Amino acid sequence: MIKTLAKSIREYKLPSILTLIFIIGEVLIEVAIPFITANLVNNIKDGVPIEEVIKTGLWLVLMALISLCCGGIAALTCAKASAGFAKNLRHDMFSKIQSYSFSNIDKFSSTSLVTRLTTDVTHVQMSYMMIIRTAIRSPMMFVFSIIMAYTMGGALATTFVVVVPVLIIGLLFVAKKAMPAFRRVFKKYDKLNESIEENVRGMRVVKGFSREEFEKQKFSAASDDICGDFTKAERVVALNTPIMQFCMYFNTVGILLLGAFLVITTGGTKVDVGQISAMLTYGVQILMSLMMLSMIYVMITMSIESMKRICEVLNEEPSISNPQNPVKEVKDGSIIFENVSFKYSEKAQRYALESVNLNIKSGMTVGVIGGTGSSKSSLVQLIPRLYDVSEGRVLVGGVDVKDYDLNALRDSVAMVLQKNELFSGTIKENLRWGNENATDEEIKYVCRLAQADEFIESFPDGYDTYIEQGGTNVSGGQKQRLCIARALLKNPKILILDDSTSAVDTKTDALIRRGFREFIPETTKIIIAQRIASVEDADVIIVMENGKVSAIGTHNELIASSEIYRDVYEQQRNGGDSDE
Repeated sequence: MIKTLAKSIREYKLPSILTLIFIIGEVLIEVAIPFITANLVNNIKDGVPIEEVIKTGLWLVLMALISLCCGGIAALTCAKASAGFAKNLRHDMFSKIQSYSFSNIDKFSSTSLVTRLTTDVTHVQMSYMMIIRTAIRSPMMFVFSIIMAYTMGGALATTFVVVVPVLIIGLLFVAKKAMPAFRRVFKKYDKLNESIEENVRGMRVVKGFSREEFEKQKFSAASDDICGDFTKAERVVALNTPIMQFCMYFNTVGILLLGAFLVITTGGTKVDVGQISAMLTYGVQILMSLMMLSMIYVMITMSIESMKRICEVLNEEPSISNPQNPVKEVKDGSIIFENVSFKYSEKAQRYALESVNLNIKSGMTVGVIGGTGSSKSSLVQLIPRLYDVSEGRVLVGGVDVKDYDLNALRDSVAMVLQKNELFSGTIKENLRWGNENATDEEIKYVCRLAQADEFIESFPDGYDTYIEQGGTNVSGGQKQRLCIARALLKNPKILILDDSTSAVDTKTDALIRRGFREFIPETTKIIIAQRIASVEDADVIIVMENGKVSAIGTHNELIASSEIYRDVYEQQRNGGDSDE
């Protein structure tokens, strides 16, 4: 886990190392100052000349300034190193997620990935900042202060034998009690974020069903659950302060009592006033070091769960990758399925697709019909290799899709999915996802094919109209047509429409299909639809049922031979066009 995370430090190794160097300098000076101060106090008591006092005082001022500079520089380099580490970590995670196949993404929920990229990275950043600064400073301060205390105090240092173990045991007890609550909190963040995301995305549904109060209660329950765990953990952690204060006061009283006794009984020959003042300072340094170590322990223990979750993302290997010598050009849009079976996971008990055999020639228009759950979408997702087949093989342009360069294959296949996604930006910017170098004329051309030009030009800003995130300021039919235009801009060899005209009227649907026939005859067009009218003029229609190909043929052939197709056709003809 540490090796995985350490890879993200990269160019911030130097600031991290500089932090360690300046921290060491700060600690050495802070430990030396009480020693020099004690000698100065003793020298003043012995009546040294004022010049010596001033000289020593100036040295102390200089040392304090150097210590301050070391601490300040360490703080700057530490901030740069930790913030840079977090930046690289987010970049590495995001890049890794982009390389995932659909099967990889299925292992993580979107809210979980967001939490890992934000909250979890913040926790790891805080831990790294404490490790390179406080986790070095506190142990060094503890060790050096103990050494100097025994060097100067002798018998006075025996007070630490009592107070240090008490503090260590107390702080470990606090950390042990608080950790389970902190671990539970991080697992519940996903549920809280999921509640927020669902509510925001489904705001129209929530309001349509007047479920605002229910959603408020659901969010409050998740929030209160996290608050309860945090309160319990913080209540335990709050014991750190009284434990620390008890040990500090006990140590102070012990040093003063024992020191006064030794000064009186020995006449200052074994212990002097300067040594007592130094011992008090070293006592504070020792106890504060232990206090900080306990906080580091708590923070790192809190972050271990976050580290594990981040490493799960970074160590997840994409299930789909390029072959060693990939084919980088797709010859045409022909598609062949040879004994293809597919299931979404190796642990799945049944296949989503089973024994599929298809032969689609380049330029054909293919309709796909089937009920909900018949695996129509699963079928077409194998073509651009969004998933890999479990058995058999899929060929595009006469080549197994596993032998293609992924970018080359996917650039030749344009998909308009069931869930149409538009991004915040202008209409032009959204369309140029299909081709970032597309000219205005090319954009207008594909919009005419997709029957989107008319409504775009009705907007005051035309193609520069701003689209809100998710396309919430356009209708469902408009969104579908924009997504079709975006796909056409790729100039693909294969165009897949996965129920992508369900929100447009039958007239517009027919115009879109006519545009496909007339202007992109060489492109293979696969149209998944619920309406028979959307596919009845296709060259061939595939009827799916329970993950298998039930029938293949033209509209007239299927009316005669396929009971499933005939029943759907009769229902829609008698009941009018339906999206069901």
